[in-house]
Parts: sequence; C-alpha cells; structure tokens
Amino acid sequence: MKLAEALIIRSDLQQKLYSLQSRLSKNTTVQEGNEPTEDPNLLLKEILAVHELLHELILKIHRTNADTVLSDGRNLLTVLNERDKLLSLHKLLNNIISQATDKPDRYSAREIKWETVIDVADYQKQADDIAKKVREINILIQASNWQVDLIE
Repeated sequence: MKLAEALIIRSDLQQKLYSLQSRLSKNTTVQEGNEPTEDPNLLLKEILAVHELLHELILKIHRTNADTVLSDGRNLLTVLNERDKLLSLHKLLNNIISQATDKPDRYSAREIKWETVIDVADYQKQADDIAKKVREINILIQASNWQVDLIE
C-alpha cells in the first residue's frame, strides 16, 4: 500500500470514529420506558475496534514518514514539521493583518480614531511568501506520498 492510500484510509477511519462516537452519544440515555435505537455496547465495541485500527495505521504512517528520505536529502517527517511551522506562522501573520485592517466604525468625528501602526503590505508580502513555500512543500509531499510504500 502506498503512503497516500494509507492517509486516505486514516481520514476515513477518523470520520468513521467520529460518526460512531456521535451515534453512541445519542444512544446512551433514553426516556424511561423507551429503548435506544442502537445498542450502545455494540457501538462501543465497534468504536474500540476502529480506534485500534486507526492507531495502528497512524504508527505505520509515522514510521514511514520518519524513514522516507526525499530527493533533497531530508526525511518526510522533517518536511512535514517544516510545513506545520510555516502554516502556523502564516496563520499568525494573517491574524495580525486582519486585526490591523479591521477598523471599528466611528459614528462621529468626536469618537476615538484608530491608526494602523504596522506596514500591512509588508506583512502581507511575508504571508504570501510563506504561502508559496507551503504550496511547494505540499507538491513535494504529495509526489512522495504516491511513490512511497507504507512501512508495515
């Protein structure tokens, strides 16, 4: 199985787990005299089985990410970490830009006037440069995901 396939299965298992948890939550209590629509004990058993499968798969994905060396010499885990760091920084810059550009409404000239004290264009350029780097990293990651076999 390719790493990309494992990532798709991981996502499916996460969605299934979420759905099962929601169904269990809806069937843990009922009005006196009524029966639950699904057996909560069976749902719990299925949740535990899916949970186990999910975490076995996650371990294999992590092992594969750590052992896969990309064309630039870095391992996939390092590249994923770099992407996460860049995404976090991008979000931070976008929040700053948003705060600097969202000015409160003034109802009259007598109210307090707010001024932006940062160079929004500079912050935006930094955010755009980071977004470009993230796109480039994503291309590298996606290409390797379809070439690398999952470590069993």
